[in-house]
Amino acid sequence: MQRNVANLIAVLTILFVITACVCRSDREQDKGTPTPEKTAANTRSEPSNPTAPNKKDEGDFIVEQTPVTDPKYVVIDNEVRSEKLLQKAADRLNKALILPQDIFLRTKVCGEKNAFYDSEDSSVTVCYELMDHFYRVFRSDGLSDDKAYEKMFDAVRFVFLHEIGHALIDNYKLPVAGNEEDAADRCSAYVNLEELGDEGVRAVFAAAEAFAIESKQRGGSRGRDLADEHMLQEQRFYNSLCMIYGSNSVKYGNILTEGYLPKERAVRCESEYARTRQSWIDLLKPWRKS
Repeated sequence: MQRNVANLIAVLTILFVITACVCRSDREQDKGTPTPEKTAANTRSEPSNPTAPNKKDEGDFIVEQTPVTDPKYVVIDNEVRSEKLLQKAADRLNKALILPQDIFLRTKVCGEKNAFYDSEDSSVTVCYELMDHFYRVFRSDGLSDDKAYEKMFDAVRFVFLHEIGHALIDNYKLPVAGNEEDAADRCSAYVNLEELGDEGVRAVFAAAEAFAIESKQRGGSRGRDLADEHMLQEQRFYNSLCMIYGSNSVKYGNILTEGYLPKERAVRCESEYARTRQSWIDLLKPWRKS
């Protein structure tokens, strides 16, 4: 994990400047960990958005960084700190969004391969173990070392935006008519496709590919998968492709012509994506500062 540090820096910069969405995960916090360093930009001001006259900006995105001692991740952590990437990203987020309370942004060694939003302390965390997991998933599918790292960074972008989505759903008390995990996936797809251009498209494609590979590897664990709050990996695969195809069916027509997405689903993807896009525009509009 000490390779392609520059790529990780670019990814983290993008991850934290997006004003997007994700899902809820009530997790107990680690006990006995070092006291994190906390930084936040003081950017609270009266919103200039006329659609949010009664929204008070009472919080900030705050970066928390705890010491990393695992040699697998020290180099990456040092680069993130020295470039002040999280602090710069928090500053941009604070200038863009009204918050009812503080939201903490973290990257750290977690002891598990995960990324999550914790409603107990309103924090979003991406674990270095998850990055390593994605790298191994892509390597297991026959990709070269360099290509697996590239795909890993793209997939992490999708997942992190998913968790940011959970944070906004919780803090803004946004209505979710259906599965929140699916809503968070669609939020991430929307932000990636609308805001990040080709990089965002690569993120959604990478996530879809990871979902497909993981589905093959899980094999006989179907019963446990059905009990999980997340959609099945196969469903997340097809939903992600539908979002890409629906965003521009001409540009991404190969998703249909090459058989990645069934025609019966593809014919509905344009309207499906349009509804997703407009829903998130409407939900987030009252909370934008301008």
